[in-house]
Amino acid sequence: MQNFQQLINIQTQGKGLQEITRQVQQVVQASKITCGLCNLFVRHTSASLVIQENADPDVQRDLEYFFGKLVPENDLGYTHTMEGPDDMPSHIRSALTCTSEQIPLSEGQLLLGTWQGIFLWEHRTSGSLRNIVVHISGD
Repeated sequence: MQNFQQLINIQTQGKGLQEITRQVQQVVQASKITCGLCNLFVRHTSASLVIQENADPDVQRDLEYFFGKLVPENDLGYTHTMEGPDDMPSHIRSALTCTSEQIPLSEGQLLLGTWQGIFLWEHRTSGSLRNIVVHISGD
């Protein structure tokens, strides 16, 4: 069994989902591992990773809308407010979603479904440079 690890940096433009499938697939190809598992981990507490539909952008807008209702900003009950009104909600949204994902590999390709893509979900209002560890294990 082989292991390969690479860090990818994604500059976000603010709150929303940004597809990173292409960047992850490039790391898979660079690894030369054809059969195995691709593990992704975002090294932040105010962003997350999700596998979601990538065919209709309305899905991403609706997810953002739903989470905005579920975890509103400017809630007077938050005590962690030093970094702004979007900070504590971003931590909650990250806790409700995922900071890591696993995707099987076959023939050097991510085994995603027809309409699936990998997304970095930025929960902060302003953009940020986000780091994602891509770790690939297999043969």
